[in-house]
Order: sequence, then structure tokens, then C-alpha cells
Amino acid sequence: MISSPSRPLVGPDPATIAEALSKRILGQDEAIREMAVALSKQLAGLRVGNILMIGSSGTGKTTLMRAVETYLASDPVLKARSTVIRIHANVLGEEAERGRPGEAVLGRLLERAREQLGPSVPVDILLRRAASGIVFVDEVDKIRSHVGGQPNVSGIRAQEALLTLIENEAVPFVLPEWAGGGVATVDSSELLFVCAGAFEGLYDTVFDRVTIGKDRGALRPVTVVEGGKVQEKLVFHLRDWLRNEDLFDYGMSPQFLSRFDAVVLLHDLGEDDLVRIFLETPESAFNQSRSYFESRGIHLAVSPAAVRRVAREAGRQPRLGARALKEVFRRVIRDYEFDPSKLVRDGALLIDLPEVEAVLGKG
Repeated sequence: MISSPSRPLVGPDPATIAEALSKRILGQDEAIREMAVALSKQLAGLRVGNILMIGSSGTGKTTLMRAVETYLASDPVLKARSTVIRIHANVLGEEAERGRPGEAVLGRLLERAREQLGPSVPVDILLRRAASGIVFVDEVDKIRSHVGGQPNVSGIRAQEALLTLIENEAVPFVLPEWAGGGVATVDSSELLFVCAGAFEGLYDTVFDRVTIGKDRGALRPVTVVEGGKVQEKLVFHLRDWLRNEDLFDYGMSPQFLSRFDAVVLLHDLGEDDLVRIFLETPESAFNQSRSYFESRGIHLAVSPAAVRRVAREAGRQPRLGARALKEVFRRVIRDYEFDPSKLVRDGALLIDLPEVEAVLGKG
């Protein structure tokens, strides 16, 4: 039996981890805090509950996963203590159909441990590292047990495969040839699983339940002032109304959901969030474009009014979240990247509101 060490280690506290993650993901404080606590426990060698993240496309699920990877890789001590992989949920279903539900996850964890520790490290040490790794499962909503009222066999098998890994302390694992072959029994109970998905349609289903369905009337209109006018409006936030039964109906089995200590709903991003993401995150379209111009000796600047206009336009595509920023800004900046000469003055390129509106139109 290959198990991970049970002796607690000294690791960073949640506040320190959250501060680091917040530099790369904005507007999702609850998700960051939950991840920071789980990661702190995991790095200390303690048992930790798994996390399920639900959020529309572009709200930051994958960004948060990458932020964790970057944070761990940036510290030699943490890097030597952590093994992280990302895997698409459908891959688990495919492996389950082949009768190898644990191969995809454990195989990748073992390969990753070998990359970190080196090919000369004994296999038993690599297996111990793999057994206490962090597994990010992306698009977990794609393994729902039914689609359109019909059973989704691959989804059912994928959920069962994850269950096997999450709860089993004795998972048989066929070792790759480079590890000597044969079968090892791995204690997978100390793996941390972070599963994420957009759960398309869940918002509408829950909204219908509390407005026209069996809980009709539960959502009451509130009085708001908009544009100087007083009016009644339905204000609906999924986090306030989501029940486990809604996720069961969506196609996630009770056995599967019971293995997650935390279900975190990511916020849809508002205009202010989009402005901050546009200006502050290293991977934003603005910062990528600014680096491009700097490589050519040109300083790129975008006025506050222009930034706000880009964010407003991106906000009109709420289902794309922060991804809409890249599409919108690409429309604005692409001609300047091809030929910046018409606006460059003294080595600087300033994009102001008229330049943005010339592309996007007034709105």
C-alpha cells in the first residue's frame, strides 16, 4: 500500500495564500478564500475536503486553477511538496469505459512527480508524492448523468470513476513501464480534488423554480431606483436559491456531491470587476498588447474613459465574463498593432474614448 505521510508539515497560512492568488484573479473573494484554506491544509499534510466550483464561462475558474499552479511553482519549498495536474472531466469517462478509472489521474500525477523530483528518484517516493497531489477537474458539468432526458453513460461512469478515487484508500494502479510495470495499490484518500464547471442552464432552471415552478412566489420583487425612477424588480442571485436537489436534477449524483465539503458559486463579473481585470491581471488583453508595443519601443496607454467603455461592451456578454474583454479589446487594438504610426506621438500610443467608439459605436 502506497500512502502519503500523515505527519503535519509547516506551511503557509490561508491569508498568505489568498493574498498571492488575489494578484491573478479578481472579483472572486469567496472562491479564493475557500481555495486558500484547502491549500493550506493540503500543504500541511492534513486531510482536506474537496471543492466544487460553479460559475459561468469567464468568471475565473480556470484562472484560479492556474493561479494555484503558479503560486506553488514560484516557491521552491512548496514546489517540492506539491504535485498538481489538470484534467478534463470527459477524459475520466473515457478511461472508465476502458475499465481503468484511476489510470488517467494517477498516471498523470506520477508523471508530474517524476518531472519535479527527477527520473532517478525511487518509484515508491514518486507514488507517495502522487498520492497527496492536487487534481483540478475541468468542465465537471459535462459528466452529468443525463442529457435531454436520456442517460449519459459516459457521464455516469466518469462520476463513478471520481468517486472511486475520492473515497477509496486502496486503488489498484498499473505502473507504466518506466516505473517497472506491475500493479501498485495507492491510498488516494489524501488527494485534493477541485472540480469546476459552468453548469449551463442551471441558472435558468433555478430561476424558473422560484418564479413559475413549484416554489412560485418565493422570489419577491424589491423596490429599486434606476435612472431616477422608482420601480419594482426581481433580483435573483443563484447562490441564494441553489439547493442540492437542483444539482441532483441537473445530473450530479447524491453520492458524488456528498464528497465535496464546499460548493462555491463564482460571481458574475460586473463592470468594475472587468475594469480591474483589464488593467491589473498579467494575462489581460491590455497587458499582453502593452508588452507587444514595448518590444517595439512604443508605450501603450488607454484612457480611463476608454477602459470603461471596453468593460461596458464586454459586460453586454455576461456568459463570456472576462473572456469578452479580449474579444472587445482585440477589435479596438488590432489595426494599431498592425500599423501604430497614425497615433504614435513621441514614442507613445494613447487610445482614448473616440478611438474606442469609432470601432464599437456609441453606447
